[in-house]
Amino acid sequence: MAFQKAVKGTALIGGGAIATVFGLSQFSEYRNKHGTFVHVQAAEAVTVPMKNHFPTREQQILALQTTSEFDVLVIGGGATGCGCALDAVTRGLKTALLERDDFSSGTSSRSTKLIHGGVRYLQKAIMKLDFEQYKMVKEALEERANLLEIAPHLSAPLPIMLPVYKWWQLPYYWFGIKLYDLVAGSQCLRSSYVLSKSRALELFPMLRKDKLVGAIVYYDGQHNDARMNLAIALTAARYGAATANYAEVLRLLKRREAGGRQRVCGVRCRDVLTGQEFDVKAKCVINATGPFTDSVRKMDDQEVPNICQPSAGVHIVMPGYYSPGNMGLLDPATSDGRVIFFLPWEKMTIAGTTDSPTDVTSHPIPTEEDINFILNEVRNYLSADVEVRRGDVLAAWSGIRPLVTDPNSKDTQSISRSHVVTISDSGLVTIAGGKWTTYRAMAQDTIDAAIQEHNLKAGSSKTIGLQLQGAQDWSPTLYIRLVQDYGLESEVAQHLASTYGDKAFEVAKIAQVTGKRWPIVGKRLVSEFPYIEAEVVYGVKEYARTAVDMISRRTRLAFLNVQAAEEALPRIIDIMGKELNWSEQKKKEELEAAKKFLYYEMGYKVKSDQLTDSSEISLVPSDIERYKKRFHMFDKDKKGFITILDVQRVLESISVQIAENTLHDILNEVDLNKNGQVELNEFLQLMSAIQKGHVSGSRLAVLMKTAEENLRRRAVIPVDRSGGGL
Repeated sequence: MAFQKAVKGTALIGGGAIATVFGLSQFSEYRNKHGTFVHVQAAEAVTVPMKNHFPTREQQILALQTTSEFDVLVIGGGATGCGCALDAVTRGLKTALLERDDFSSGTSSRSTKLIHGGVRYLQKAIMKLDFEQYKMVKEALEERANLLEIAPHLSAPLPIMLPVYKWWQLPYYWFGIKLYDLVAGSQCLRSSYVLSKSRALELFPMLRKDKLVGAIVYYDGQHNDARMNLAIALTAARYGAATANYAEVLRLLKRREAGGRQRVCGVRCRDVLTGQEFDVKAKCVINATGPFTDSVRKMDDQEVPNICQPSAGVHIVMPGYYSPGNMGLLDPATSDGRVIFFLPWEKMTIAGTTDSPTDVTSHPIPTEEDINFILNEVRNYLSADVEVRRGDVLAAWSGIRPLVTDPNSKDTQSISRSHVVTISDSGLVTIAGGKWTTYRAMAQDTIDAAIQEHNLKAGSSKTIGLQLQGAQDWSPTLYIRLVQDYGLESEVAQHLASTYGDKAFEVAKIAQVTGKRWPIVGKRLVSEFPYIEAEVVYGVKEYARTAVDMISRRTRLAFLNVQAAEEALPRIIDIMGKELNWSEQKKKEELEAAKKFLYYEMGYKVKSDQLTDSSEISLVPSDIERYKKRFHMFDKDKKGFITILDVQRVLESISVQIAENTLHDILNEVDLNKNGQVELNEFLQLMSAIQKGHVSGSRLAVLMKTAEENLRRRAVIPVDRSGGGL
């Protein structure tokens, strides 16, 4: 076994020479082709005027209805679709985009949040001498540099640690990571380096110590994926693209040419919000629908074989204390051969991903099996001092990767990790596969193919170095101006600057006065996150039309903490209701839909399933007696259950006040049969689940323990124990 590993290491080093040649030649070619990324040059190359503000959704719908014919019509509002719209419109093409849900509502908002070339793909390229795989990594590294440049407020370099537990792995991984730097060439973010065991533990104190040899740190990029997707869409809109979310394509329109051949010439679509149907005509229609690629291809030709091979990837979010604030972790070889990332993100910790075949659905659901797989892998790398608890999973989601087989390849069964552009006999252009990082290159290849196929008059792509919405006047110190000029909390100001870039001032201007000495403006939606009410108002301007849009893609609350998102929903819906003139019935529907989204798609169900009617009580007798005594401090009448009145009575005795609606929410978290009371058995199930780590952060458990301790301290001390007295 050791010999095989040594051979692999030798093969990698031997292949390194080939990679070096590839890297140097490709680097030279890249420098000759692109030069450096310069914002001014990119902006000057675009002759299309940019509007100061993006149009309203109503104006966009009107443009779709009244424009006689577009040059390009894109179906799909994910990263690739919006990238295609931006590429086309900046070349001077009359462009439209339709998305049946919200921008980034699918895979593009459910990624690992990395902007990367793919260390594992480079390893495969070298081990198998696969030049195509190498080119994919090279392209991704170039695009990584561009993306960090054009949206610096939404992205940043992130150091990622690769811990090493066997001596022979140190040179093996070091050489591979150095090749990764080399392939990146001048676009290498920062040079990788080796750490001793002590230094690795200093930087990542949660790391498992035993058998640790050292670590290697390399750099990739990280971003706010949904906000990045939205920035691309808003930039396209400001350049004149007619983009609309909640606009569903019902069927393709076709015309018969002189030779009898049918050609796609537009779509019949429906405004999901109003139900109105209308035609949108276009010289070229582009299918950029990710996992739904085949459903649009079958609108064109029912007999066409499927090319999409959907794969589900689950991620979980845990509290920020599980990882350092600015250091990620890579597990290069999990128990089943997959790769797991463990990364700081938005002051939380994100872990994933899994990789398993799935059916295509608009509502993928994370499973308990996948969540536990990730937790077990995390346990393998963290110190025994850190108890990795199931109850610390604050959110979980599943995203569908649209892996594809190339229909133009001789081996149609082989899954391509790169992207594929195909054109049907009727002229439908399909872009499929690829990865988030390469969205811009995918869009460029797609529009190039569309121009050639449909004889469109346009120049070359203008999107390299083209800054996205919010980037133009952003600087790392912009948040200080927000604090000084508007009286925002520093944490809130930093959040606004890193979310909206130079548009953060527009949000700050509409922020409400708090009535406090500090902060002067900026009412938070929930206390532990820096999202403020003004963002809801601004989010409506950014085309948010449902409460789900707001909690998952304008803010990222649903991805960070499902319970906090649920807590914020009533206020979010009230604000959106005023902005969008919702009726009381509409508000109720939005609340129900958002709760359903959190329950199924964001892991609330699997979280709440940790405490059910059938949950096993595995407590030792002494613990059972202790918890019974605590329970009976509240249940004075020996009813066998406690209500809000019981809790209020105890809290009043220790001079603590909690709002009745908050108490209702606290009890409801534990009230399994939803009868408005917490029975003794439910309380014991809760305490058992907490001991096993299945549940954490239970407000009722903390409240009852605190109350018990306060009552004990207030108990009268007997004279015989106090040593007497006067």
